[in-house]
This record gives sequence, structure tokens and C-alpha cells, in this order.
Amino acid sequence: MQPLKILSGDLTADRRADYAEMLFGSGEHAAAAELLLGALELAPQWAAGWFRLGEMQEATGLLDLATQAWATALKLDPADRLGAALKLQLIGKAPAAAAPPSAFVETLFDHYAETFEDSLVDKLGYRLPEFLDRAIRAARPGRFSLALDLGCGTGLMGEKLRPVAERLEGYDISTAMLKKARAKGVYDLLAKADLQHFAYAGPKADLVVAADVFIYVGALDRVMKTVAGILATNGLFAFSVEKPAKGGAGGDAGFALQPSRRYAHSQAYVERVLAANGLSVLSMQPTVIRWDRRQPVDGLAVLTSPRPRADVSSCSKT
Repeated sequence: MQPLKILSGDLTADRRADYAEMLFGSGEHAAAAELLLGALELAPQWAAGWFRLGEMQEATGLLDLATQAWATALKLDPADRLGAALKLQLIGKAPAAAAPPSAFVETLFDHYAETFEDSLVDKLGYRLPEFLDRAIRAARPGRFSLALDLGCGTGLMGEKLRPVAERLEGYDISTAMLKKARAKGVYDLLAKADLQHFAYAGPKADLVVAADVFIYVGALDRVMKTVAGILATNGLFAFSVEKPAKGGAGGDAGFALQPSRRYAHSQAYVERVLAANGLSVLSMQPTVIRWDRRQPVDGLAVLTSPRPRADVSSCSKT
């Protein structure tokens, strides 16, 4: 796969695109879109340019033109590192998908890695690692022989887990995020992994954590089944989900793509998926995961454990 070009490579086209951004920033959305379209006539193979054109046309209310622009971006970059398919879903021009494109998630966090902690912690008030850490310690005081940090990012959760874990392993889809986590020196193992297709062949873990991760997974059936198979008999699984906005529970699916291109999951859906995989809820606490545009992003912090075998067998007879 060719590297994604942020710039077109054509000097004149890039200058026009820069001017288009200035116009867009000043609120002249239609003029910006027209100028960027002119730039794309000089660089018609520029996927990132077509994606941005779609955003500008969406801002002007020209959804049919935005659809064409995003479809072009998707054709030029079938891996969909920019998430054009998600944009098409959000305006009703593509069927709802159970998960985002893996390449989109990887590209997003590779790009975000350098400013991730400053943005998330300092600007958006992210305190979920502290919240989950308190819940874990309250439920199971003491140390864990093996803890897995799924979607570990730069290691914010790992820093909390290190004091209570004999061995701590982190997994993330982003190479740039893993580099940041490695520099902290808190993990015994770091490895690249896509949680949508996560496979683990190591020993059973007595703690698995996925902090603010499932927003980029979508349907949780596969990953919950995997985690259930990883956990030791008395293990703990701590994770979070974003709650849907009022009236937006995701319909029958129980989860839904939001305008932020993150997924929200209803409490009923989470409970259903956990039960189907033999996991009992120990606690499910409402929390503010972060702030976005000065508004709280509400979520659930969940602590689970495998159901005792007697419960599992009795359930299977009913």
C-alpha cells in the first residue's frame, strides 16, 4: 500500500488547497469547496484532497456532491485510511457497518500520537484510567500475575496498572502509539494488534483492560468472545463504552456510529454481549469519559468476571 499523501505533490494545487482552507476557516464554505475542486483538477489522484472536498461540500449542505467526493476518495484509497466510508454512512449514503476500517483507526492514531496525551488529558479532561484503576483496586486488592492492556495507546492506562501487575503486556494497532508507550518503560511486552481480529496464544490473564477503546471497534461480539477465552477463572475484565445520545441507542443493533466517527453502545447491548460470552457484571458505573466541545461525553465504566462454572452449566439447561 502506497503512503497516504497529505499534500497533492503539485505545488499549484497545494497552494490552492491552502487558500481554500483559509476561506473555509473564515466561514466561506462554498468558495472554499470551489477552490479546492479547482486544485483537484490539477491533482485528480489526491485521495486526501477529495476527502477534504467532501467535508467542505457537506458544510455547505451539498450532500450529493459530498457523496461523490467521498466515493472518489474511497476509490483512490480502498483501504480507507481517511474514513470516507464512515462519512458516507453518517449521511445515509452507505449501509451501516459493524466496524470502522482498520486502516482508518491505524492512520488516525499514527497521526495523533505526538499530541495525544496533551490533547486528551490536558484539553479534554480525560481521567478514565484513574476511574478504572480505582474500580479494579476496589474489586480485587493486591497484585495480578498477568495484565493485558488492549488498545494501550501511549500507555496512560499502563502507568496505572504497572504497580499492581507482575507482568504487563500492551497491544495497539498504531505503531506510533506503541513507540510512545515503549518510551515510558512500563510494559514487559508491547505488540501491534488489531482488536477487531485479536488473537492471543499466551497464558490466561487475571486482568484485561480496554480503556476508551471500543469506540473504535463497533460490534463487540468478536472481541468479547476473545477476552472471555483469555481470562483466568477468577480474572477481571475492565473496559469502557460511550453511551448513545438520548434517543440514539443504535436501534436493534444496540450500537451506532456517531458524527464523531466513534461508536456508542447502549447498556442493554453491553449486558447482552457480556452474558452471551459467560461474563458477569461486577459493576457498571456511569462516568464522564472526556469533554468534547465543552460538553461531557457520557459513558459506562464496566468491570466483569467469568461466571462461575456452575452458573454457566445451569444457564445452558434452561
